[in-house]
This record gives sequence, C-alpha cells and structure tokens, in this order.
Amino acid sequence: MKNNIELAKQIYEVSHLTGSFKLRSGQIADEYFDKYQFEADPVLLDSIVRQMVALIPSSIDVLAGLELGAISIVTLLSHYSGLPAAFVRKEAKNYGTARLVEGTQINNRKVLIIEDVVTSGGQITISVSQLRQLGAQVDYALCVIDRQEGAADKLLTEGITLLSLFKRSDFS
Repeated sequence: MKNNIELAKQIYEVSHLTGSFKLRSGQIADEYFDKYQFEADPVLLDSIVRQMVALIPSSIDVLAGLELGAISIVTLLSHYSGLPAAFVRKEAKNYGTARLVEGTQINNRKVLIIEDVVTSGGQITISVSQLRQLGAQVDYALCVIDRQEGAADKLLTEGITLLSLFKRSDFS
C-alpha cells in the first residue's frame, strides 16, 4: 500500500488540471481535480479506497455513494470494509423501482455519505436532507479530496462532519 505522500502525488499527477472550470456550485476555478481520472485507474482507486477504510467511523451501518462519481468508490469501500452499500441518485428515477436510493436499506441506520471531490458541499447537503427524510441517520460524509472551499463549515451547520482522505493543502 502506498503512503499518503506518494498517493497524493499520484492523484495530483493523474487528475489535476489547470484552466478555467465551472464547478457544480457555479463557481469558476482555475484548477480542477478530474476525479474520473483516478477513479478509472483500478490500481490507483484501490490504493485510495484501502486508505479510506480507516476513516470510516465505527458507528456506521451503511455506506451511501452519491451519483455518479462516488459509485465506484463506495462499491470498493463496501468490499474492503464489509459494510453494505447504497447508491444515491440525484433524483428518483421515474421508471422501474422509482427509488432515490438503490441497494441496501437506509431507514433507521447510521449512514456515511461517500463523495469523490467536495467543494461547497451542496450535493451532500441536498442528499443528506433527502436521506434523513427517508429515515437515515447521517452525521458524517467522507470524501477523497476536500477542496477547502467552505464545505466542511457548511456541512457542520447541517450536523454533518466532513472527513477527507486529502485536503487541497495536501497537494501544495
């Protein structure tokens, strides 16, 4: 297993881009972490997820990956942790089961949100609100990279502690 410094360097080399990028939050950034580059590399993804396992709070019952970027992460994290996975859509589909959450049940369970790269925490906030309405207890979110642009503070106001494998400052 790679150490954190080596892993951060590899993630940076594979996924860090410079230019002008519009983020989900609407903000314009001059740098971007293309999460699909590290998620598409099976060896790198394996190294990332193996280190994330140690960050899972002991009270967690279910891992819930947010569509689309966190699905590969939560699947592998479920495999290594032994915890069941749920897959959270941005909105319930209007066909088939018409569910917002696929996979294991979340009602009356302690759920850990899994995300790839977090900037403002906007999608986490939306998804946590929806999951809580469905009966989940959500107190934590875990991401690969926290861009350190206010998400941790914003999420704390919603009662969610953001845990991260890396922060933007780890890549400086």
